[in-house]
Amino acid sequence: MRSASYTAAIGLMLAACTDAPYRLDAPRGAAGIELAPYAVYEQCARLDAGERVDYYFSSVAPVAFNIHYPDGNAVIVPITRRDVKQDGGELTADRSEIYCFTWEAGAEPSLLEYRLRPLPARH
Repeated sequence: MRSASYTAAIGLMLAACTDAPYRLDAPRGAAGIELAPYAVYEQCARLDAGERVDYYFSSVAPVAFNIHYPDGNAVIVPITRRDVKQDGGELTADRSEIYCFTWEAGAEPSLLEYRLRPLPARH
């Protein structure tokens, strides 16, 4: 079961995510993002149902990673990883919504590199 502080943190991140959503019309990425201990970094994008995103990241120290979106008063987290230094995959949007890709450092600071790339629609 998730703690109340974790749920509150996801809610705050989601609120921050909704301020300026953008379309993921071109690849996005960055390298050398410094994460202090327990710091959070996220990138959010408005995706339409069926849109696909290829994502990849690597970090110097283990981080927690998730992709989430709102559903009324709830937060849906279709992908979550704990204590990983790298991960990647493909997300297909279940619904038209703002999806947030979120990384959180643990007790150890880290450097993050990530890539988000829109994929062509499947026919």
